[in-house]
Amino acid sequence: MTTEPAARTATGRGLTTGTLVAGLLAVCLAQIGLAIPATLNGLFQSDLRPVGSQLTWISDAFLLPVAVLELTFGLLGDLFGRKRLLVGGASLLAVGELVSATASGIHQLWAGQALAGLGAAALFPTSLAILAAGTTSPAQRARVIAMWAALLSTGGFLAPLLGGITATYGSWRWSFVVVTAIAAASAAVSALFAVNSSAPGGRSLDVAGQLTIGLGLFSLLYAIIQGPTDGWASPSIVIAFVLAAVFLAAFVLAEKRAKSPLLRLDLFRNRAFAVASVVAVVGMFAFLGTAYAVSIRLGPVQDQAPMRTALAFVLLNGITLVMLPLTERLLTTAAPGLLLGAGLLLIAAGDYWAATLPITDSTFTSLILPLGLVGLGFAITVSSITATAVNTVPVHLAGMASATTNLLRDFGFTLGPAVIGAVALSRAANNFSNSLHDSALPAALKGAGTAVLEEGGPLAVNGASTASPKLADLHPLALDALGHGYSIGFIVCGSAALLSALLALITLRSRTIPHADPTER
Repeated sequence: MTTEPAARTATGRGLTTGTLVAGLLAVCLAQIGLAIPATLNGLFQSDLRPVGSQLTWISDAFLLPVAVLELTFGLLGDLFGRKRLLVGGASLLAVGELVSATASGIHQLWAGQALAGLGAAALFPTSLAILAAGTTSPAQRARVIAMWAALLSTGGFLAPLLGGITATYGSWRWSFVVVTAIAAASAAVSALFAVNSSAPGGRSLDVAGQLTIGLGLFSLLYAIIQGPTDGWASPSIVIAFVLAAVFLAAFVLAEKRAKSPLLRLDLFRNRAFAVASVVAVVGMFAFLGTAYAVSIRLGPVQDQAPMRTALAFVLLNGITLVMLPLTERLLTTAAPGLLLGAGLLLIAAGDYWAATLPITDSTFTSLILPLGLVGLGFAITVSSITATAVNTVPVHLAGMASATTNLLRDFGFTLGPAVIGAVALSRAANNFSNSLHDSALPAALKGAGTAVLEEGGPLAVNGASTASPKLADLHPLALDALGHGYSIGFIVCGSAALLSALLALITLRSRTIPHADPTER
């Protein structure tokens, strides 16, 4: 299979400065859009008063279209040109953030974040594919991947700073206004300076594949997010899990039969690609689950200032940029299994450490070392996952490989808030209910606490007991319950990272990744 003229032209000229800047700015923008809601959870809770799982849906309204549609956008870029998707994705993200900035309630905020997530779904795979298509050697590709991963984390580094500063001196709405401006700038840079590339290679749209994977992932995430609110045994949740299994199985069958599949399943015959795919889901779930737990701990639970949350996210994301020169060198000299394993072990160590911190400890210094370990581990892991996956396929499959890797990584990201929110809130609700029942508080106060818990969950009890003197005696119980709940969340994230580390260390032993077509193995 050969590349089409547009792809050959871009590769033959090498990677132009304009394309490099456009691709890096696009992935930075997409990650800013993805990360910024988590830094504002405390303000959303106090301003919009979300109940039950509504707070989790703010983050996942953005993440869901990213996870569901990345494969399709990777294919569309291959077919019709990646430059168009960079421009269109940034423009759509700008519209979504503007809708979010003007939100009068939680439902409009969801809609805005879903539109922004749709734009980001185009930017994540396309930014990497347009950069990879312009490289002319494995060394240059490794360098570009390291830069791409660094700008990915730079977005995660800038998002909390933007959120913290604008929320401190304005409101959470201004955070979305700033992202709108960045998105407009990204669209302009891509339109003016990016060199187009494509790799049609006989491919076409796979409608059956897109429908089945879209419905499958949505059903799965709906069940996970709504489980604590609706009840895990409720008919809607059971049906959602069944539909998820049916649609995901149908997706595999559809891809096996499709003449031009959305996802070439034979990519997974390559051990390095398959392992990187599993690690992308589980490892990135551990990272963003950690970030989400930190944002809830500092924001809605401890009611700390937005800048404190911003500093925590700087620790989680900023290290990747500092590590760029070392990461670039390690990608070309160290075994992929060792890199992935080391990074994930650091994430696990940081999570287990964070789980031991009492919820009454509101000092920032206690978080520096555990979050620093998680951030260092993420810096190593995210680059290694991408390099392991993309370097194992030829250039003409770079769009599909990068889209698949991004989908799996961002599906792991989407699972982070969903699973950790479900686990932590379920555990916290049970703990609060038991503690309230066993307490010596007056019956009227117990009844009020139970009513608030049933209506809005443990976060609502925590917020109400802080705001109302009549409910103040409920606050220690709610705080302790939430502390235990999110400690379990950190343990779940650490265990996921540890299992991923062992998988990488055991299965990826070779020092280099052959740059070949997996179908020839």
